[in-house]
Amino acid sequence: MSQSATLGAGCFWCVEAVFLQLRGVQRVESGYAGGAMENPSYQAICTGGTGHAEVIRIDFDPELVSYETLLEVFWHSHDPTTLNRQGADRGTQYRSVIFYHDEPQRATAEASKAAADTSALWPDPIVTEMAPLPAYFPAEAYHQDYYTLNPAQGYCSVVIPPKLKKLRERFPHLLV
Repeated sequence: MSQSATLGAGCFWCVEAVFLQLRGVQRVESGYAGGAMENPSYQAICTGGTGHAEVIRIDFDPELVSYETLLEVFWHSHDPTTLNRQGADRGTQYRSVIFYHDEPQRATAEASKAAADTSALWPDPIVTEMAPLPAYFPAEAYHQDYYTLNPAQGYCSVVIPPKLKKLRERFPHLLV
């Protein structure tokens, strides 16, 4: 039986590209969550005024990859110590966030965050927001599978390959 996870770690193009590489991940969809506007557009999100974060919804087979493992990859795939920023991307829409789907996910996410925060992974405290999943809205069709379809696009060609290289080096046992 498939489960879902909803994570935000900056630009959803980058996060989607990372999680699509993992064995047991069945689907990754870019979207928006955490704001007040119903059915927001990318243009509205980019203003930072809607309160939404760019997120991905991951459908995964827990027999092949656990939620805890997804979170481990999450902590390594972005800088969870920077508030409302990932690299050059700035604004609340780029915040680090875990939207948990149920109580077991909340408990797992809190334990995972505590372990990552006390490890030597990051020199500064983790500021990742954790909240129950509010309304989730899929991003526009042109955002889906963006890196695969647009690898030569400037942002993609500069920002995503180092993230994928780090994933291959740190988690080769998890890759498809």
